Amino acid sequence: MSGVTLPFDDPRLRREIAPGAVHLPGWLTADEQLALVDACRDWSLPPAGMRTIRVRGGAMSVRTVCLGWHWSPYRYTRFIDSERAKPFPQELGAFGRRAVTDAGLPGPYEPDVALINYYDAGARMGMHQDRDERSAAPVVSLSLGDTAVFRFGNTADRNRPYTDVALESGDLFVFGGAARLAYHGITRVLPGSGSEIGLAGRLNITLRESGMR
Repeated sequence: MSGVTLPFDDPRLRREIAPGAVHLPGWLTADEQLALVDACRDWSLPPAGMRTIRVRGGAMSVRTVCLGWHWSPYRYTRFIDSERAKPFPQELGAFGRRAVTDAGLPGPYEPDVALINYYDAGARMGMHQDRDERSAAPVVSLSLGDTAVFRFGNTADRNRPYTDVALESGDLFVFGGAARLAYHGITRVLPGSGSEIGLAGRLNITLRESGMR
């Protein structure tokens, strides 16, 4: 796969894609992945379950469930259609703090919102910035299921320079500091590549500090 960063032999080798942007392949254990998939299934159920979000360009191809706060383009809110966002789980906060520490980025880190996106074989995510938070704390991204080609770009625009990284099930990607507002997206998903954890498709859990009360 041309231009895609392949995993190293050491699955826990820290790899800095750009200053402040760190990829740790194989960061989640198999048991942690299975537990998170089961939790995502529960979180996706109504009320305040998984939904399709509409942005300026139309309906997104991923389906999303939010914890802590709803993300409603282009802001955070507690309620959508009178349904309050599910509480942010303590176990995700613990994952987030461990992730930032292992990535070598400064803390403290206290995420209070999670966006869980489900990708089927045809889903994509256009290049965008995560800039709706009031906090400049890092974004923590956990990958489950099928491998995705993650395009990590620059802070100026959606064009080059960017780096394509293959994010496999169990991988961690953290970006903060100088890379916090870098454009990024998913260009493709590789169907069937993550079937060993019993998931058809891909789940991406992103943790953030909203900076809101």
